[in-house]
Amino acid sequence: MSFDANAYRDVSLRSWEEAAPGWLRSQELLRKFGAPVSRWLIDAIDPQRGQSVLELAAGLGETGLLAAQLVAPIGATIISDQAEAMLAGARERALELGLSNVELRVLNAEWIDLPVASVDAALCRWGYMLMADPAAALSETRRVLRPGGRLALAVWDALERNPWARLPARELIERGLSAPPEAGAPGPFALGSSERVLALLEQAGFAEGRVETLALWRRHVSFEELWESTLDLSRSFHDVVLARPQPEIEEIKASLASRFEPYLTAEGGLAVPAQTLVASATA
Repeated sequence: MSFDANAYRDVSLRSWEEAAPGWLRSQELLRKFGAPVSRWLIDAIDPQRGQSVLELAAGLGETGLLAAQLVAPIGATIISDQAEAMLAGARERALELGLSNVELRVLNAEWIDLPVASVDAALCRWGYMLMADPAAALSETRRVLRPGGRLALAVWDALERNPWARLPARELIERGLSAPPEAGAPGPFALGSSERVLALLEQAGFAEGRVETLALWRRHVSFEELWESTLDLSRSFHDVVLARPQPEIEEIKASLASRFEPYLTAEGGLAVPAQTLVASATA
């Protein structure tokens, strides 16, 4: 690796702990936005009653909670994340859904504290690309899967296919407030290549790897909602923007509203396209 992986891990953990309140505020929007991805992942692992399912980098645990409903009453789902504050949100959601077969655990996916061959299936929605060493995380995932166990994952496709993220990033870069992502560094779009995903799965020892693209829409009732949810869901955008003087924050907001004008709907809302890669493989 050409960067300080341990320093990155420390910063990442702090950022996700701090981001949790914002994710909770925007959880309904995130749930609707990510629902097609969660459904694809669930279909790919095809969870059966009595099985055990592990969700990695779960955030608020939406996908794992879907699996928990399908493996109940005697099956169980482990919903894991490195950030305790995220798991607190997942716990609230599990209680809301009346699920009693969910275990919440603080785990780092690069060294999963579970025995060999201990789960039937694994899920990871938008997590591996953020890890310091996704190859190690995938190898660990395979280690804890039983022979024939299924993995389903999602990573974002290339940045240019995701204007919901590209436009805020461009705004900050053009203002000199942030730098373009370094090649090879972890980040939301670090694994935005089908070939790269398949190579990592094969390297980790998985078989029957397949990757598909999935088109999504990020819908907002107004630009104001998009602005607030971007502050909630992107910690890097939040920290950079809110560190500026108030007049400059208003300039950034107005400029960004102009960038999103092509996605305005007839009703005055926004429909912004997105594209993710979804993949499955067998241990």
